[in-house]
Amino acid sequence: MKRIMMMFVASVVLLLTACSGDAQEKLYVYNVGEYIDREVLKMFEEEFNCKVVYELYDSNETMYQKIKAGGTNYDVAFPSDYMVEKMIKEGLVLPLDYSKIPNFQYISDEYKNLPYDPENLYTVPYFWGTVGILYDTTVVDEPVDSWSILWDEKYKGNIFMYDSQRDSLMVALKLLGYSMNTQNVEELEEAKQLLIEQRPLVYAYVTDQVIDNMIAGNAALAVVYSGDATYIMDENEDMEYVIPKEGSNMWVDAMVIPSTAQNVDLAHEFINFMQRPDIAQMNTEYVMYSTPNTEVLANVSEDEWTQNEAYSPSQELLDSLPMETFRDPGEFIKEYDDIWTQVLAASKR
Repeated sequence: MKRIMMMFVASVVLLLTACSGDAQEKLYVYNVGEYIDREVLKMFEEEFNCKVVYELYDSNETMYQKIKAGGTNYDVAFPSDYMVEKMIKEGLVLPLDYSKIPNFQYISDEYKNLPYDPENLYTVPYFWGTVGILYDTTVVDEPVDSWSILWDEKYKGNIFMYDSQRDSLMVALKLLGYSMNTQNVEELEEAKQLLIEQRPLVYAYVTDQVIDNMIAGNAALAVVYSGDATYIMDENEDMEYVIPKEGSNMWVDAMVIPSTAQNVDLAHEFINFMQRPDIAQMNTEYVMYSTPNTEVLANVSEDEWTQNEAYSPSQELLDSLPMETFRDPGEFIKEYDDIWTQVLAASKR
């Protein structure tokens, strides 16, 4: 999902107390790590005379399992595309009343009616991005335009892969010319073998650790989320980001109201607040992920930190590549789980 995806402390709950003091109404927000400017939460509390209870999760799967198990009262959650699709199928999210979300007008048409919510009944996009290769220009002197460079013996022990089942298998599947949403067991087997062959070249499978390591120049190449890349490049001018020619994952994270929500009206207010241009701009400047908000995009388009393929890939570039969005594989996820278990087992030998 993103740089802040794994910046998580287990069982942390932050109760943010409104400046108004005695407000009794509470809004329960379930999100990943530092995926929001905390000042935004304080501003919402003050404006709506409420308390925001902000709880953190470490992955889409953790969030899904907790909401599915019941006994929770989260009012707003932030799942990724494929998980939104799964939750809609299982009745775990409520339809939205878009008359209560007038700031939906600022969402670019490119991020509406997406495959996971084709009729725009359940979601408001929050951030979007891609997955690509971040590389050190002082070490890598040949053109970087293909996933195949991650199998180059020259960079043995100098490569970070992402510790994520779908994303790492995506790299191998795309290199092989297959869909990252394949439900063909033979194609998954080929991807597994490719990752196992690559393993001796990989320094480590990592998550958020990639950020400090690449800022410090501790590896030549890394598979990263675009927001991570924007942040790293802002800190280390020797780093560059590219979306390989074989294509990649173009992801979207969205705001939803879980079916167990207790404060649906205030949840709508919060979702609307998050896409108010000034608030959406605070968030994108804080997390450095690409915004679907047209007003914000216009405001930050000249900022130096947005001038890269990670934050601002051209539509022409995206249209020229075989980009995909992850879809919910349904019961076939068991095959992905099994293949990934084998990859990890081989990496420990």
